Amino acid sequence: MSKKDAQAPDEDKKSKKGKKGKKGDGRATSGPSVAAHPRASYQVRRAKGWGGIAGFVLAAYLSYKTGVPTVDVGLRAIVAGIVGYMLAWACAVTVWRHLLLAELRAAHERATTPDPDLIPARAEPARLAPPAPDAAPAVGTGAAS
Repeated sequence: MSKKDAQAPDEDKKSKKGKKGKKGDGRATSGPSVAAHPRASYQVRRAKGWGGIAGFVLAAYLSYKTGVPTVDVGLRAIVAGIVGYMLAWACAVTVWRHLLLAELRAAHERATTPDPDLIPARAEPARLAPPAPDAAPAVGTGAAS
């Protein structure tokens, strides 16, 4: 008998149940995610679809125009469709990662008050006013003696 056969049925169920309880691969999901963003996930799906169609049609057209046999036209078109799908997915996810970071920065800037030292246009008018002139007379004004 093997060790697995010798185990009690309750122990086998416990080990499987412990594995089922965990979802995902242990990564934290509290940060921003392209998949969790409603507009991003929709746009990525659209880009994947259009990329696959564009790759398929382009490869089929170019293969047909060069006189490739019909079976090879179909095979090349399918492979190019898969490549177009993956390429569009990679590009769309990269673009949306940058857009999500920009949205987070903009939200953070709106939530915090601006530092007047960094943005002179938002500083108080008294801080930007020129200093008052001194009581001493200016040099070079007056009649020559």
